[in-house]
Amino acid sequence: MDLVGPLPKSARGHEHILVIVDYATRYPEAVPLRKATAKNIMHELFLFFSRVGIPAEILTDQGTPFTSRLMADLCRLLWVKQLRTSVYQPQTDGLTERFNKTLKQMLRRVAAEDKGDWVVMLPYVLFGVQEVPQASTGFTPFELLFGRQPRGLLDVAKEAWEQQQPSPQRSVIEHVTEMRQRIERIMPLVRDHLAKAQQAQPWHYDRPAQPREFQTGDRVMVLVPTAVCKFLATWQGPYTVIERVGSVTYPVRQPGKQNAVQLYHINLLKRWIGTRDQTAALAVVEPVTVDMNPELSAGQKAELQHLIGQFSDVFSSVPGRTSVLQHDIKTPPGVVVKQRPYQIPEACRRFIEEEIQHILKLGVVEPSRSPWSSPIVLVPKPDGTLRFCNDFRRLNEVSEFDGYPMPRVDELLDRLGRARFISTLDLTKGYWQNVLLFHKGGHLIINHVTFCHLHWAEVFIYNLCFHCLF
Repeated sequence: MDLVGPLPKSARGHEHILVIVDYATRYPEAVPLRKATAKNIMHELFLFFSRVGIPAEILTDQGTPFTSRLMADLCRLLWVKQLRTSVYQPQTDGLTERFNKTLKQMLRRVAAEDKGDWVVMLPYVLFGVQEVPQASTGFTPFELLFGRQPRGLLDVAKEAWEQQQPSPQRSVIEHVTEMRQRIERIMPLVRDHLAKAQQAQPWHYDRPAQPREFQTGDRVMVLVPTAVCKFLATWQGPYTVIERVGSVTYPVRQPGKQNAVQLYHINLLKRWIGTRDQTAALAVVEPVTVDMNPELSAGQKAELQHLIGQFSDVFSSVPGRTSVLQHDIKTPPGVVVKQRPYQIPEACRRFIEEEIQHILKLGVVEPSRSPWSSPIVLVPKPDGTLRFCNDFRRLNEVSEFDGYPMPRVDELLDRLGRARFISTLDLTKGYWQNVLLFHKGGHLIINHVTFCHLHWAEVFIYNLCFHCLF
């Protein structure tokens, strides 16, 4: 069972199609829906069950209507076993997915030719599929379900052409007996066709595949779509395999995600192998993490790691303090900038608390009781995380601006035009390495206020105008 849509809205407001395929007879059913809600799907399922009976199992994907509590209650009430495909593995329900493709192609064709509503054309398309013999069984889905051949348009045309007389009336008992005998005759043929198809199809599908398996506790990478684009998939992880479920599916523990345990098909998993060179390099000097060019040879990496170990205080992710200069912020006498904190969503307050504790640990700020205060703002990054920033616009308006000319980028590029080698310097949080002038009260001016904190800065903060004192 699956959903097709959203489609172009029909005249009556239908935008989705509920597709049901019987795996035993290949009998398809398609029901138009105005909204793909669990309540609407349950209503149509009851109507379908009233015509063909209640199934023993239902296979669906992990869509919201199929994983809802209403669907679970329905299956529990009717004693139906609910099966679900693993994520990003539509091949598990390949029969339904293939019919979805066929149905959409046929609807697109008839809608383009007849210029009619697709809901009006849906019963005609569905009847055409039901009376065509299926490749796997060799019989029509209608015949396997109802025990008789459907009287289709070709039969009507044939009768009119041959001018056949209606068959004589038969009793109900004779009709039922004939249907049972017909089903008993065709069932061995159906099983034979299915057995041949089930032998041939896996051979074609698995021909390029190689046998793989994972053990409990193995570290694996998972191929899943990115949050930016659904059609762009990347390898994420490493995660841990919990156990083996079936022959090709594994539940994987992925901490930090909404679903801590997710079931994946083996086609979406690959074994994670750590890089030995990186492990050896990190084992020499644990506090230092430096990204090395992967094109370096093993000897060059060893020399570079030895150099990093000698100057570990320089190659550090913790910002230091410079003694070359100090920063002083000059403001007019008697002017105090005091702003109230901006309203922060409850979901973001934990992030602010963690960031405050982090900069307190680094010695960037200290608790304050100063009358000066500037609010903080949270700016979203392209990767979805937040950036902790300060709004010092009011403070900058009353501060004296330093008119020292900044270097021009194009002039710097002209000076480097003939150079054969270029060295770059990347400072670890360079602003935090510049100390504020303490004795003139600069630290009392730079205060950021949050929903429950007020701190003054011991170092220079980004977004400030300043004077340099050497």
